[in-house]
This record gives sequence, structure tokens and C-alpha cells, in this order.
Amino acid sequence: MVQAPAQIATTDLATIAIDRIHQAGCEYGDIRLCTYRSQNLTARDRTLSQLADNVSSGFGVRVLLNGAWGFAASHNRTLAEVERIVNLAVDIAKASHLSQQTQVQLVPVTAYSDTYVTPIAIDPFSVPITEKAELLLQLNEQLLSYGDRGIKKAYSYLRFTREDKIFASTAGATIQQTIYRSYPGFGCTAIANGDAQSRSYERPPLNIGYEHIQPQDLLAQVDRVATEAVEKVNAPLGPSGISTTIILKPTNLFLTIHESIGHPTELDRVYGYEANFAGTSFATTDKLGTLQYAAPWVNFRADRTQLGGRSTLGYDDEGVPAQDWYVIKDGILVDYLTDRETAYRLGRDSSNGCAYADSWASVPMVRIPNLGLEPGPDGSSHTATLSEMIADTENGILIDGIGSFSIDQQRRNFQFGGDAFWKVEKGKVVGMLKNVTYHSMTTDFWNRVDALGPASEREQCGTSMCGKGEPIQLAQMTHACVPVRVRNIQIGGSQ
Repeated sequence: MVQAPAQIATTDLATIAIDRIHQAGCEYGDIRLCTYRSQNLTARDRTLSQLADNVSSGFGVRVLLNGAWGFAASHNRTLAEVERIVNLAVDIAKASHLSQQTQVQLVPVTAYSDTYVTPIAIDPFSVPITEKAELLLQLNEQLLSYGDRGIKKAYSYLRFTREDKIFASTAGATIQQTIYRSYPGFGCTAIANGDAQSRSYERPPLNIGYEHIQPQDLLAQVDRVATEAVEKVNAPLGPSGISTTIILKPTNLFLTIHESIGHPTELDRVYGYEANFAGTSFATTDKLGTLQYAAPWVNFRADRTQLGGRSTLGYDDEGVPAQDWYVIKDGILVDYLTDRETAYRLGRDSSNGCAYADSWASVPMVRIPNLGLEPGPDGSSHTATLSEMIADTENGILIDGIGSFSIDQQRRNFQFGGDAFWKVEKGKVVGMLKNVTYHSMTTDFWNRVDALGPASEREQCGTSMCGKGEPIQLAQMTHACVPVRVRNIQIGGSQ
């Protein structure tokens, strides 16, 4: 009888890989052994249209040899395969060196031996599928009960992920992490007068357990969402070709932050490492410390330690610990989002921990962390609650939720829509509008912010679908923010 080969512990495979990298004479190397589980449920009308529960497992090896990177990966976790992949990564680094114009250098990193687990109350994968499916169908059934008022389509979803990662490096790090993420939402479409309009609601994607779902809260939002969808489809079109005041709720503002603050300050984009897939940035390093990116009372802080944040973890994919720092302080561009390579090029002595890969088969790159707009300070003339902003606005538009958007590759010029719009007139909300977009240049927009909500109105909105690179990688991050009021912004088409 032929005996199966003995199983080798994951930590032993990591040790073997690091030993082989050392033996190859590399300046640096690391291995990530990862298992990803994702569970997605979607209901359309009265049917469960998607039920996917997938597991992906494998490892990736990255080496730096003679100033050139080499990377290789495999799904086969065996001793022989680890040795083969290390050798392949070394060969790729040697080949890359032949065309290398500038040698890669890295800032130092402390060697950590640690474990991190997302704090959760309920493991989302322990909750029965039937319970989750019944919640989605109940949400849709209640939405469709408004059919006589025009609601013709309904959808709902639950998304859960778990990442298990072991990271080891030639710097001496050994880090184990388990990251949980949860994300619920629903929406509906109303049809009337030859038009169709949608309205949605979600609890933001966060790193948290099933306790984030809160079924009763979801069900309690159905009446409002359905009613607003009906009002929206019967509302007049928004204005076009005018400049006016806009008041943005956090549910809309987070995407504007993501596209006009997050991506332009990724240092690999600034250096042109990513130029093909909507890459590069206007926020070049010659502007660091001088660019008036926003009004003096506007501050943006990156924070990978933020409780529940979608990119919150213990360490990035280079073994750099999670940290927080200002990107824009008092309106001035003061820092970037870095990994060890770009931090060295910037002249820093350490990375702020923004390297992340979306898979064991992906190469780590600079990704946006949790990046939030700080609330208005107490007692400031620029701090106002949402209701105070509305009361102090003669004419304007209140915007909630996200819609279509576009922004140029250098992140200078943008257009954003939304999910719901209300006309503000003489300090009061006087009715819904539809099909509204707002346009601006990035620095013009942020310098025209004249009011910020207080800390009590801060919301942890964010995204689970940030695409970057070719082949594309997906990442997730939270953009906690408060409502803002922005003056003199173009609405609709050209003036």
C-alpha cells in the first residue's frame, strides 16, 4: 500500500520558504500563506438568485534580488511546491534585473511575531444559510408589498468574508491574522410615467461579525426606502447648468473622498507605477507640504487601527504594523499612502503600512487604508449639524447615497451622482429631485467646504469593491466622515 505524504504544518512551510530565500542570496523575501472564504447571498424579488460559499487557498512568494522583484504563487501547499515556487520567484527576479533601470530599495521594518484577529461577537459563518435567506426574502416581500404604489423590483444581499493569513519574511517576521468582514443591504425600483428610479439602503461594509446585520434595523428601513423610491420616480428632474450649494450626507461623501483624496495620495500612483489603469496623480511630491488641497478647517486622517474599519488589521502584507497619520492637515497635503518601496523613494525611514494583496496569487501594492474626514471642531464657526446646515441654506440640494461617477486619470476633474436628492429652499427641505450630478475640480471642491458636521454625526461608510492594477485587484476600506456643505458647485451640464 502506498502511503500518502505526511502533512507539513503551514508554519513549517513558511520557515522552509524563508530558508530557501536566504540560501538564494536575496536581499529580502517573504511568503504569505492564505485561505479566503467568501459567502454571498442575493435575493431578487421572491427568489434567492445567488448562493455562493467559496474557499480559495494558496501561497505567494516575493523576493528582492539585485534590486529587482520576483513573485510566484501556487495553490499546492507541499514542501516540493514551496521549493519550486521560491526558485521560480528567484528566476523571475533575475530576469527582471536584466531590464531594471533603478534598483528597488526598501525602508527597514521591525520583525514582529504576533497574532491578530478581528474582534467579533458572532461568527457570520456559524449562522445557518436558511436564516440568512429568510431575512433576504422577507425584506424583498415587504418591499414588493408596495407594488400598488409603483415598486416593481426588489433586491437584497448579505456578504461575508474571512481571511486567514500567515506572513513570514527574511526580516524575521512571523505574523498570523484572521480578518472578518460583513455587509448587508437592499433596494427597490419604482416605475411610473415611463421612468424607473431606484432607492437603496445598506449597513456599511465593516470588519465585524454577524452582529452587524441587525435584521430588525434592516426591516425598519423598508417603508422609508420604498416610499422615497416612489417619490423619486415622480419627482421633477434636477437642475442643470447652474452653480449652487450642495449638502452631502456621509453616504454620498465617502465616495468623493475615496476618488479625490484616497487614490491621488497613493504614492505608487504619484510615481507613475500605475499609469495604465486610470493611474497617476496630480498630487505630485513637489507639492508636499505646500498644496492647499482643501479649506484650512478640513483634515483627512488615515487610520488602519480604526475599530470596525474595512481595512483595519494588525499588519499590512509587508509586516508593517497598522497605524494612523494625517494625509491632509489644516487643508495642506502633508503625507501619502506608502509601502516600503515608495517610502524609501520619498526619503522616509519607514512605511505607513499600506501594502495589501487581495489574494495569495496577487502581488502586494499600495492600497487606500481607512481614510476619513475629521469632524468639525467644537466651537468652530465652520461646525454645524446637518439640520443647521439646511436651516442656513437659502437654495441648495441635499444628496444621500451613491450613484454614477467619473474622474480623470490624474484625479483633478470629477462628476458624482447620488441615490436620493432633495431641494433645499429658504432653510427647508421642500421635495425630492431626480437625476442630479455635481461637477468640480478636486482642489476647488474641497476648498469650497464651508461647514462640517460634528463628531456625533460621523458615519463609517466605505467600499468593498475598490479596483486597482492590471490584472485588477479588489480592496476594501472605510471613509468615515460627517455631513458637509459645499458652496458654488456646478450641477448638471455646462453653464
